[in-house]
Amino acid sequence: MKQRVLLAYSGGLDTSVLVGWLMDEGYEVHCLYVDLGQPCEDRPAILKKALDIGAASSEIVDVREELCRDFAFPVMQWQAKYENIYLMGTSIARPLIAKACLQRAREVGAVAFVHGATGKGNDQCRFQLAAEALDPDVKIIAPWRMESFRKRFPGRQEMIEFCDSKNIPVKATSKKPYSSDENCLHISYEAGVLEDPKVDGIAVVDFGMTVSAQEAPDREEKVTIGFESGVPVSVNGRRLTAIELVTELNVIGGRNGVGRIDIVENRFVGMKSRGVYEAPGMTMLYAAHQGLEQLTLDRDLTHLRDRMAPEIAEMVYYGFWYCAKMDALMAFIKECQKPVTGEVTLTLYKGNLRVSSRTSPNSLYDEAIASMDAAGNYNQTDAEGFLRILGLPLRVQGNIRPRAY
Repeated sequence: MKQRVLLAYSGGLDTSVLVGWLMDEGYEVHCLYVDLGQPCEDRPAILKKALDIGAASSEIVDVREELCRDFAFPVMQWQAKYENIYLMGTSIARPLIAKACLQRAREVGAVAFVHGATGKGNDQCRFQLAAEALDPDVKIIAPWRMESFRKRFPGRQEMIEFCDSKNIPVKATSKKPYSSDENCLHISYEAGVLEDPKVDGIAVVDFGMTVSAQEAPDREEKVTIGFESGVPVSVNGRRLTAIELVTELNVIGGRNGVGRIDIVENRFVGMKSRGVYEAPGMTMLYAAHQGLEQLTLDRDLTHLRDRMAPEIAEMVYYGFWYCAKMDALMAFIKECQKPVTGEVTLTLYKGNLRVSSRTSPNSLYDEAIASMDAAGNYNQTDAEGFLRILGLPLRVQGNIRPRAY
């Protein structure tokens, strides 16, 4: 009896080749297409293609709501950005793909989880670390890390020829000047011409979610986002599910040219890589959420969260999602977000966005105290003693430090 394996399947050239190659290696192949919101006009055709190649089963699982609700939104609550700019739309999705694949692998009795990530990139780390955390005994087959596989398929042409020999239908078009990966959170663009950092990435990429600032309307657009305990729940007064909300914001932000970035990032495996990304909806959520926190979180809690946010970003980017440290940090942010309820209005214009208003029933902002025109219950005389105490160690040090003037 053949051993069964579960393949994370996209229907593209690479994973189509993997179906045939795994069969040649003597495995019974079961395919799972994890629906993250990829642009695909004919999902049934993709599933049928796997069966036509010879897969024993071909299934689809829709995790778009879970991706937004349980993965992207908690990371957004942390205001986590890898290297201060990247919203990690790909990184966040990989642990969920691994989880879905392991669940399906258990159903079909597979002995291994197979993925098509290369041995150079971050995704291999995210898949493997997530899978091993969920199932310490899992067997992972990563063909691109196998010398025998790379010798058989040193390039795209060999893969196309293999598909021809197996009657595997593929779109054998000329290679794109770059590669892209899309889900409901963002689109990433890398490789090809983008590997040259002298090339203007924003100028050469054919963006799929956003228009350019030049093409955006010549008028401002306002959008109001509602939050409950840090969770986005409404757009312009309409309550929406997580995926509906992200989709709606992608449309609004996209037509205003919001959410494009071009970066050189440090991969987990040690090399630098260049990426261009667009994430209009999540960019808007980060900005609105931060604006609401300015009203509802006290100074020390905000500063503590901000010091810890880069740690969360690294863990997500590297693939450490299913671990005790992440569980504890997510419990912290859930508690931290309890007062973050209210509405924030963003103003969008030609690629720019700003917070134009914010309201909350839990606002800590007291106009009577903050006003320069009224004393309220703040006694400015109290500042004299406050500063004398704060300045004590500075005065003591000043007696022995050399004068700086």
